[in-house]
Amino acid sequence: VLGLLVWALIADTTYHLHAAYGWVMFVSIFFWILTVLFFVTYLLQLQLKFYMIPWPLVLMIFNAAATVLYITAFVTCAAAVQPTSWRQWDYNRRAAASFFACLTMIAYGVSTFFSFRAWKGLGSNAATSQVTDHA
Repeated sequence: VLGLLVWALIADTTYHLHAAYGWVMFVSIFFWILTVLFFVTYLLQLQLKFYMIPWPLVLMIFNAAATVLYITAFVTCAAAVQPTSWRQWDYNRRAAASFFACLTMIAYGVSTFFSFRAWKGLGSNAATSQVTDHA
């Protein structure tokens, strides 16, 4: 939802006049589509059919890449906001897009942390931790 807000707010402005917003649009739409695809994959439990793919590692790499690229998108979007713009509604939407890009960046960062824990097996439950402690 946060990524959708970023690209919807930017798309509602005259972003084509500023090259910096093209990058923000690319990052936000690209990762929004990939996130929706991963969500549908997990919702339909398709990851169980492709058991040979290391899903925790794939998700950790995806979330880490999304975090890094959203950092660049957030910085680019925030730096390109001009408070003296002659179109006040563009300024408000671009400022809001910067805010939501920051929230999206934080959300992907937190997801990276939890994906790392899942990949390393640090988020195990009580049953598996008791079995591995005595083995």
